[in-house]
Amino acid sequence: MADDTLKKTKKPFASPGAWAEARVLVHTHRNRLILGLALMLVSRLAGMVLPAMSGFVIDEVMLADGQADLLLPLALAAAAATLVQASTGFALSQVLGVAAQRAITEMRKRVQRHVTRLPISYFDSTQTGVLISRVMTDAEGIRNLVGTGLAQLVGGFVTATIGLVALFYLNWRLTTVTLVLLVLFGLVMATMFRKLRPLFRERGKINAEVTGRLGETLGGVRIIKAYSVEKREQLVFAKGVHRLLRNVAKTITGVSATTSAASLVIGGIGALMIVMGGRAIVAGQWEIGDLVQYLLFTGIVVAPVVSIASIGTQITEAFAGLDRIREILGTPTEIDEDASRQSVDELTGDIELDHVTFSYTEGVPVLRDVSLTAPAGTTTALVGSSGSGKSTLVSLVMAFNRPQEGRVLVDGRNLATLKLADYRRQLGVVLQENFLFDGSVASNISFARRHATRAEIEEVSRIAHCHDFIQGFPDGYDSIVGERGIKLSGGQRQRVAIARAILADPRILILDEATSSLDSESEAMIQDGLRALRRGRTTFVIAHRLSTIQSADQIVVLEQGQVVERGTHAELLAAGGRYRELYDTQYRFEQDRFINPGEDFTPEPEKVEIPKARSGGSSPL
Repeated sequence: MADDTLKKTKKPFASPGAWAEARVLVHTHRNRLILGLALMLVSRLAGMVLPAMSGFVIDEVMLADGQADLLLPLALAAAAATLVQASTGFALSQVLGVAAQRAITEMRKRVQRHVTRLPISYFDSTQTGVLISRVMTDAEGIRNLVGTGLAQLVGGFVTATIGLVALFYLNWRLTTVTLVLLVLFGLVMATMFRKLRPLFRERGKINAEVTGRLGETLGGVRIIKAYSVEKREQLVFAKGVHRLLRNVAKTITGVSATTSAASLVIGGIGALMIVMGGRAIVAGQWEIGDLVQYLLFTGIVVAPVVSIASIGTQITEAFAGLDRIREILGTPTEIDEDASRQSVDELTGDIELDHVTFSYTEGVPVLRDVSLTAPAGTTTALVGSSGSGKSTLVSLVMAFNRPQEGRVLVDGRNLATLKLADYRRQLGVVLQENFLFDGSVASNISFARRHATRAEIEEVSRIAHCHDFIQGFPDGYDSIVGERGIKLSGGQRQRVAIARAILADPRILILDEATSSLDSESEAMIQDGLRALRRGRTTFVIAHRLSTIQSADQIVVLEQGQVVERGTHAELLAAGGRYRELYDTQYRFEQDRFINPGEDFTPEPEKVEIPKARSGGSSPL
C-alpha cells in the first residue's frame, strides 16, 4: 500500500506545460538547432579520423618496412580533420550560444510582460524576490535546451552509436562486455536523475524565498537599523542560505556519485581491455595497432556517455525552471479578457457604485451593499475609521479589484466590460507614500507622458510648487532622486507626484492620504497643488485630516464597509452624526492646526493653464 501511495505521489520528469514550453522553444529556434546539430556531427565525425587511422599507422606504416612515405600524407589528413573539428566546434558555440542567449532574453521579456499584467492581489501574496527569481534565474536554464546542451546530448548519442559499431567490428566479445557496463552506468544515471529532479525544483523555490527576504531587508534597512534588529535579519538570511547550502550539497553529492560511477565504468573497461586485449595480441588475433585503435574508439564511446550524465543534469534543471515559469505564465492576468471588452475613448468621468459588495476573504465582506454616485468633475471625500473600507472602495474604482456583487459604472458603462489599459490611461493617483523611480526628477514627472517637453514639465512643476526646489538642485531637473526618491524629502516627493499627476491630465483622480504625514508648511504647498489638480476632474479623496476635505462636493462616511452618512461638510456637521463625532474628536486634538473650522485649510488658487495630454490644447484648472 505504501508503495502504491508513493507511486501516486511521485512527480513526473516535468509537467505537461513544461514539455509544451520546451517544444515551443525548440521549434522557435529549430533552424539554429539544425545547423548546430549538423556542425556537431561534422565535428564528431572529424574527431573519428585519427582513431580510425591509428591502427593502420602503427601496424602498416610504423612497424612495417617501406611505408614511411605515407607518414606525411596521413599526418596532413589528421591535421585537416583536427582543423575541421576545431572550426566546427567554434562555429557551434557561436551559432547555439547566440540562440541560447536570445531565447533567455525573449523568455525574460515574456515572463516580465506577463508578471506586470497580473492582478494586484497576486502581488499582495507573492514576494517581489520570488518574481525576480522567476524572471532572471529560472530563464537561465533554457540555455541547455536551445544552446549547446541539447545538441551535445544528441551528438553524444550519435557519436556513441558510431563508436559502438566500430567496436563491435573490431571485437564483438569485448564490446559486449563493455556495453553491459555502459548499460549498468545508464541505470545508475537514471536513478540519480530521479533523485536530483526534486532537489532542483526545491532549489529554485528556496533561492526565490531567500532572494525575496533579502530584497525586503535591503528595502527596509532604515527600519532595521532604527530598531537595531540587524542580528535578527542576519539570522533569518543565514537560515535561508543554509537551507540553500544543504540543497546544493545534496545535488553536488548526486552529481559526484554519477561522476564516480562514470570513473568506475571507465576503469572497468580499461581493465577488461588490458586482459582481453592483451590476450588477443598474445594469441596473434590482434596487432598492437588494433589494440590502440580499440582504445581510442572506446574513448569515443565512453566520453559522450559520461558527458550525457552532466548534460542530463543540466536539462533536468532546465525543466525544473520551466515548471516554475509555467506556474507564473499559467496565472490568469487581469487583461486576459480585454480582447472581448469595449474600447474606452475620452471619459466624462461619471462614477457610480451600484450595490457593491466586496471581500478579500470569503464570508468576510469589506464593503457591504455600497451605492454612491460621483458626478463628473466633482470631489468625493471618503472618511471613516481605519478598516472601514475606504482604500478598498478606491481600489474598485481603479479596477485593482472586482466586486463580488454589484457594479462599478463609468459614464454609465460597467467597468468590467471596459478595456483596462484604455481606462487606466485616464486615471491619476497621488498617495501618502508615492513611489519615485531611481532616475531624474524630469523622468519621474513625465512618467505617464514620456514625450512631454521640458517646458510642459516645468509648467506643471510650478503648479505643484516644486519648480523652485528643483531649480535649487545642482543638476536641476536632471538631478537623480535615488531609489524610491530617497534623496528627496517627504514633501518634495509629494509635490513631484502631484506634478506627475497634473501632467498625465487624468479624468479620474485618486488622492489617498496625500498629506497626512507632512508638516504644516509642506501641507499648505501641497494642498495648493492638489486644488489645482482636482479642478475639472472626478476626484476621490481619502483623508483622516478632515480640515483638508471641507470643500469637497460630497463627503461619504464609511463604517464597517457601509455608507452611514453622506453630504457636504456643513450638512454633516449639522446632522450631528458619525462625521460630527470624527470632526469633534480631531478638533480637540488639532485645535492649534485648524485655521477656520468652516473653511478649507488653504486658499483657492488662481486659474492656471496646463498642457492637455490627449487633445494637445490647454485646459483651465
